[in-house]
Formats: sequence, structure tokens, C-alpha cells
Amino acid sequence: MDKKPIILTVDDDAQVLNAIDRDLRAEFRQDYRILRAASGEEALETLRELLAREEEVALILADQRMPGLEGVELLAEARTLFPDAKRVLLTAYADTEAAIRAINNARLDHYLMKPWDPPQQLLYPTLHDLLGAWQATHRPRFKGVRLVGFQWSPLSHDLKDFLAGYMVAYQWLDFETNPDAQALLSAKGLAAADLPVVVLEDGTALARPTATEVATHIGLTTQATQELYDVVVIGAGPSGLAAAVYGASEGLKTLIIERQTPGGQAGTSSRIENYLGFPTGLSGAELAHRAWAQAVRLGAELLAPREVTELCVQDGYKVLTLSDGSTVRTRAVVLTTGVSYRTLEVPGMHRLSGAGVYYGAARTEARSCDEQDVYIVGGGNSAGQAAMYLATYARRVGIVIRGESLAASMSAYLIEQIAHTPNIEILPFTEVAEVCGQDHLEAVVLKSRGELRQVPARALFVFIGAKPSTEWVCQTVLCDGKGFLLTGRDLVTDPRYATAWKHPREPYLLETCVPGVFAAGDSRAGAMARVASAVGEGSMAIKFVHQYLDE
Repeated sequence: MDKKPIILTVDDDAQVLNAIDRDLRAEFRQDYRILRAASGEEALETLRELLAREEEVALILADQRMPGLEGVELLAEARTLFPDAKRVLLTAYADTEAAIRAINNARLDHYLMKPWDPPQQLLYPTLHDLLGAWQATHRPRFKGVRLVGFQWSPLSHDLKDFLAGYMVAYQWLDFETNPDAQALLSAKGLAAADLPVVVLEDGTALARPTATEVATHIGLTTQATQELYDVVVIGAGPSGLAAAVYGASEGLKTLIIERQTPGGQAGTSSRIENYLGFPTGLSGAELAHRAWAQAVRLGAELLAPREVTELCVQDGYKVLTLSDGSTVRTRAVVLTTGVSYRTLEVPGMHRLSGAGVYYGAARTEARSCDEQDVYIVGGGNSAGQAAMYLATYARRVGIVIRGESLAASMSAYLIEQIAHTPNIEILPFTEVAEVCGQDHLEAVVLKSRGELRQVPARALFVFIGAKPSTEWVCQTVLCDGKGFLLTGRDLVTDPRYATAWKHPREPYLLETCVPGVFAAGDSRAGAMARVASAVGEGSMAIKFVHQYLDE
């Protein structure tokens, strides 16, 4: 339940304090919480506590003549803590000149005379007017996760990507340009050295947190709960999520482990328009979130963000070692580790990665590109979807491709959309030669037909093909020369791998050289890089898991 805004009344005279407290409660308690303080010092301490708890103060009513800190001094101090709160001085007739001076000098909102009887005539009308004015201009505090950081900080970017990947509603506050960010950090007793800071809805502040720390606080499961699973799916891209949905729905004790965010490369797509059943399209993050929720509803357990670093076989069981040293035991494994974007090896790329240079992440950083020039490297569907999304924010989007056109690598519907978007420009026979900037990207050097030219750029998004995320498992499971997982008939028909399969039966269609370990999706050799085919392979893998478990 949302907390009501606060009216704070302050007076050192207990009888007067009781009277004003009684009258305020009689009129305003339905919409406001009434707090009281018996001195200026006590009131300031109360206000500091309220600021730390991120409470909302609507009005402060303070007596002028108090020992120690007088009313005017208190209200002036209160303005630094709650600048939007209405401030009213309660004064006797003899102090009216001082009250008028305070309104002019200390920028008080009003003063009221003692006694105020009857309050219906001498108290309530004035306070109703002031509170109405406060309500009219007040911006309620964002209800949810807030992220405070530097725009060009790779750590801040990683946390933005993480929260966006799990579709956690969050508010981004740039410490260098947003006064609210600086005030929030001060209220939490933190400094710029603590950035990035994640502030949770309950007010808890996490300084420079890891993704696992944030995951724990937002309710994600980070530790396995079962001693033994029927099947563990490694990777929560479309194929992994499909495997989890079908495994759980068919009664298998199913665990899915994701090291980053659900959706894989598809999860970074701003709009997928060629997936069956969604005629108006949907974002990759939305598709992943729906599949994630579906898998959980059907009984799958999802562990994230957790990374599997080793797979070994002990007495027929598969033992997975996680990055923190813990282990998970399972009867079968489905490898859906997907692929990662290849890095662009030109001067400046490594230094500015996460600070204007991004691999994927178009949805995360699009708003920071408002009315700026940005460039995209790559001519596949991911690049096209990113270009269309960025075009709604950026002044100009340049698509850098080495070939003559997009026709060889991009779907026709995307090419047509790009052709009808006036602020997208195709740059054929062009490549990035260098990226420039001090602490963030400022310019890109383009090379076209042997000529170099430097152009200003707010951001560079790279989509230049992918490599399989299988480095950790290639010593256990057979991969081809490029690192893709070999499965099924490839293990017995190709003479190069003739000795890899040692089981009496032939391998199942998606089975690797280790019986009971299956592969699906983009990391599998011969797979088609489409969301629909990945979903199909993930679903098929569960059929073969059943056959293996029934042996």
C-alpha cells in the first residue's frame, strides 16, 4: 500500500502542539499522515530520516518562537531537504512583521496567527489551498527500481542491459546531468565513487552491485533447490526456453540455467516480425519474458544469472559445475548456449566498449541517442531491426556494410522498411577503421573505397556475425573447427569423427558425442539461425531426452 504524504507540525509548547495536531488530524488524516516534533532540532532530525526513507513531505507548519532553532530558521533548513514542501510559520500577533519579512527573505509560503479558532475559518482554508498547490505540481516518486550511474560507464551499461533483459521496470538517473540522482545518492549516504547504485523499491541501496546481487534482490532464483534433475537446460535463448517449457509440461524435473539474460541474441531484437502467430510483431525481450513465465508456470526452475563452467559424467549422471564452485546433478543435459556477437577489431573498440560502443543493446541505449547520429555495423536481421528501432530516436542512422546491398543477408520485409525510413542511410562498400573519443565515443572513422573520413557519432552498435558460446564444453563434447556442437548423424557418417561415438546404438538426432547430452539452437552445427527453428529444436530435444531416460 502506498504511503500517504506527510504534514509535519512543530511547536515547543506541548498544549499548542496537541491542539494543532488534533485539528490537523480531524481535517486531513484521510489523505495525509500527521507527524509532530517538540523542537526545531527534533523536526530537522525527523526530516532527515524521512528523506533517507524517501518519504514525501507535503507541508511543514512550525511555530516561530522556539528555544534553540526558531521557526524561520527551521523552515529555511527544511527547504534544502524538501524543496517542494509547503512551509508555513505559526506566529503570535507580535511577530507578524518578522513573519512577513521571512516570507520575503526565506521564501516561506504563508504564516498563520495564533489562536486559529475556529479552524474551519482560520486554519483549514489556507492549508487546503497550499496542499492543493502542492498536489498540482508534485511529481510522485518513481515506484520501482532506480539506477544511478554515469552514462558512459560500462558498469552502468551492464546493469541497464541486465534489468532490461529481465523486463524489470527501472528509472535511469544520470549522475552528471540529473539533480534527482545527486539528491538520491546523498540521501543514501553514498558518493560518486559508489556508482553505479541500484535503489530498490523498498529503499535499499546497492553500491556497485554484481548482476547476481541484483538478481537476488529482485526475486530471481540463484541457487538450485533439488539434488537431482531429470534434465538441465543450459542457456535461456528461444531453444532453451522451448526445451524448458516442454520438459516441465511433460513431467520432467527441469532446471534451466542462464548466465546473462533470457532470450539470447533474439532477446536483443527490438522487433521480430516473422515469427508465427504475431502478425504485428513483438520484441525479443517480450517473447523471452513470455516464454520464461510460461516455463515457470508449468513447473520449470530457472537459475539466473549463473554460469556453467564445466560438464563431466560420473556414473552415468551429468555433473555441472557453476562459476561459484557449486554443482548441479542431472540425468540429461540440453546445451542451448547460443552464440555471441563477434568483436570488431579496430583501434579504440576495446577501450570504448560500453561507453558508446555496444554489441547489440540497441533497446537499452536508444533513448540516450535522441537527436544524435549513430552507426550500425552489420547487414543481418539483427542490424536491420536495431536500425528501425534507433531511427525513432536518433537524428540519423548509418548502416555500415562491406558489400553492395543488404539483399544477401537481410529479410526482404526489413529491407523494404529501411528503404521507407528517411533518416536511415545505407553505406555500402564501407567499414569502420577506427573509433575515437576520450572517455566515450565521439567519432567514427569510416573507410570506403580506400578513402578515410571521420564523422561524429553518439553511438556505434555492432552486429557482425556470431561465434558459438561453447568454449567451456568443447573439451567434453565434440565441436567442429569453428566451435559449433556436433550432433546426430554427423558423429557416425563423417570419417573425421568416426571414433567419437562409442555407444552401441546410433546417436539421437540432436545428441552429442556424450550420451544424454543434447544440443539445440544456434550453437549446434548445421542449425538455422531463426527464432522459429531454434524453438523447434528445443522442443525436439525433449523428445530425445525422454527416449534416453527410458533406456
